Amino acid sequence: MPLSSPSPAPSAASVVCAGVHFAWPDGTRVLTDFHLSVTPGRTGLVGLNGAGKSTLLKLIAGELTPARGSVRTTGEFGHLPQNVRHSAELRVEQVLGVAEARAALHAIENGDASEENFTAVGDDWDVEERSRAVLDQLGLEHIGLDRALGEVSGGEAVLLRLAALLLARPEILLLDEPTNNLDLAARHRLYAAVDTWPGVLIVVSHDRELLRRVDRIAELRDGEVRWYGGNIDDYEAALEVEQEAAERTVRAAGADLRRQRRELAEAHEKLAKRVRYGDRMYAAKREPKIVMGARKRAAQVSAGKHRILHEERLKEARERLDEAAGAVRDDDEIRIDLPRTAVPRGRTVLTLRGVELRCGVRAGLDLHGPERIALVGPNGAGKTTLLRTVAGELTPVAGEAVAHVPVRYLPQRLDVLDDDLTIAQNVARFAPRATDNHIRARLARFLFRGARAEQRAGTLSGGERFRAALAALLLAEPAPQLLMLDEPTNNLDLASVRQLTGALAGYEGALIVAGHDIPFLRDIGITRWLRLADGELREVDPL
Repeated sequence: MPLSSPSPAPSAASVVCAGVHFAWPDGTRVLTDFHLSVTPGRTGLVGLNGAGKSTLLKLIAGELTPARGSVRTTGEFGHLPQNVRHSAELRVEQVLGVAEARAALHAIENGDASEENFTAVGDDWDVEERSRAVLDQLGLEHIGLDRALGEVSGGEAVLLRLAALLLARPEILLLDEPTNNLDLAARHRLYAAVDTWPGVLIVVSHDRELLRRVDRIAELRDGEVRWYGGNIDDYEAALEVEQEAAERTVRAAGADLRRQRRELAEAHEKLAKRVRYGDRMYAAKREPKIVMGARKRAAQVSAGKHRILHEERLKEARERLDEAAGAVRDDDEIRIDLPRTAVPRGRTVLTLRGVELRCGVRAGLDLHGPERIALVGPNGAGKTTLLRTVAGELTPVAGEAVAHVPVRYLPQRLDVLDDDLTIAQNVARFAPRATDNHIRARLARFLFRGARAEQRAGTLSGGERFRAALAALLLAEPAPQLLMLDEPTNNLDLASVRQLTGALAGYEGALIVAGHDIPFLRDIGITRWLRLADGELREVDPL
């Protein structure tokens, strides 16, 4: 069943950014003289991590203020941020924004017919029915309106925030990595909402299935937006054509540059021959001195003009090559081929014996050698609780969880980093005996080179923060031979997902990856699939 959609006339909604300048307090520039105009339709906003996608959505939502320029929205808007954070004490009705109307409705039903209560309810007499309908449509029928937010999973919290937006019926919807933490069923419900959205929708995502549902792609790169018609597949096809053309242009510009160098060298050689000939004629005095002097000066002037012409052509050829090379994308990739993480085949890595978690889950498991396990299951099944128990952050209610090798755990929220410290300082916390030069050399593998290593963790984008957190854990002492990742593709752009996939190919330790990104799990060479559902951990066939 399709989800509720906004009723106000969406055709008038728009987003316009004009001459926007924005930088972080430490001086890091994000946008300079930035322009953007978005009209109704579904727009996929893509770009490398750190390009400013989340920052742009926050500027549109009014959560950040540009130093110069303007951001104008026509119509009500709703924003689903990348990291949904609410106080654990909040009730579901408060997250949905219906607590006041609901309380007033109950008061009226109980006989309190005060003006304040009627004002609070307004025309929203079916507030509970609408709330329950949206929760049902998002697969949250089991969550009561009086339930505390601390009792729901991360994926359910995302869906509750989406439910609040659907109830508010905005004309402009801003979604930042909305499928983060969502299980497969919840993702399909979100897809249905996107399919039927009639107003302005701007979505930042690495989820290919979601990006296949947009009408156009806006690529944010080097502080500018380039538009591509169609969905993510059309964008990538167009990009491939562009890159092939750019590479041909580079080859042609390179050939022209080599030709101009040859012609300049030949021009210098001709000039040298003329000078030598003139010197011989002058020494032989075969013509009057005044005539030979005039000829020599004329030859020098002519040769000088010829040389200048060739030097200008050479300069232009270099500029054409630089311009052509600039159009060819050569995005670096992270490398994590760290030998100290290797685990001999067959070695026991992890043992779970009769483990019972505080959420009621029972689990048993033997993990050997460099096995790669995918941990899948619905939201709220207990996957994160299981990983935190293996990492030693939580104590099991019963049984034992024993890791036989050094373990590192990268949580969904990436809160292993201290926001007030630089990237290099964060890594130093995990490897106190490492020298600064060693840390910086290692960070270069994760694309934090030079001054980038001095950037404060609190200013990093979601993808950059993931890279920094992964670097801190993998460069830790001792090096982890069991690496556990919880929803690792959250907050990563498409290029970074490819980078992570390639990087994990070089990791020689054991892996446990909890997630719902099935294509990613297949690509990293999963050897065992475990499903956590209904309180039990079971091995299943590959998905």
